Amino acid sequence: MSNFEFIISILGGFLAGVINTFAGNGSTITLGILTEVLGLPGNVANGTNRVGIFVQGIFSLEAFQRNQKILWQESRIYVSIGIIGAILGAYVALQISSEQFKFVYKYLMLAILIVLFINPKHWTNPQKIAKKLPLYASIPIFLALGFYGGFIQMGMGIFFLAIMVLVIGLPMLESNAIKVLMVTTYTAIVLAMFHYKGLIDWKTGLTIAIGQGLGGWMTAQWSSTFPEANKWSYRILITIMILTLFHLFHLDAFIFKLFQ
Repeated sequence: MSNFEFIISILGGFLAGVINTFAGNGSTITLGILTEVLGLPGNVANGTNRVGIFVQGIFSLEAFQRNQKILWQESRIYVSIGIIGAILGAYVALQISSEQFKFVYKYLMLAILIVLFINPKHWTNPQKIAKKLPLYASIPIFLALGFYGGFIQMGMGIFFLAIMVLVIGLPMLESNAIKVLMVTTYTAIVLAMFHYKGLIDWKTGLTIAIGQGLGGWMTAQWSSTFPEANKWSYRILITIMILTLFHLFHLDAFIFKLFQ
């Protein structure tokens, strides 16, 4: 790894840690670095990306827990179901390429962005008391979320927040803390599965993890004590989704050509 690649990995990891902890979809950055800058094969990049996610999760959880933002009682059922889904998703990811799923992914992102604009108050001022989903509804929803996270991870946080805020009614900050808890827990298992198959470049993954862990910890600490955290989480989420969709639909390249 050259000095340039090392610096890009650290800075990219830091930015991904900030984005992942605040909203989600930071894996767009790290997967891009792993495949486009460092040249890793797609399946190895998918596995290596989990190293930074796990380290970032540990650091973020420490800050969330210290500031008492993790709702342990509400988390148990969602995390447990999500872990089962993630194991299934990781198993499928080890068998096939993730390219086919990316087609569905960008249209799911577009649908959620539309939902975000319909009623912003649901995001910035959610209900104070969370609704408890019946088990028959919780199982398929969080199995699907876990499956997606285990399969590719990219964008899982946004889908998770949509469910926690719009369906269950938890504030953005507490939803983020539960998201980090669930992702970190199942990522430990998924990492072992990818490592067993030899699909993790640990040196590269740990380099990115340095920046990602720091970015996640700083963001979790700041958002836990910031009074306007819900509003800013919403704004950042909107911005990230728009930029991601521009990239997924290749609109960024089109705009760039206009100015050439």
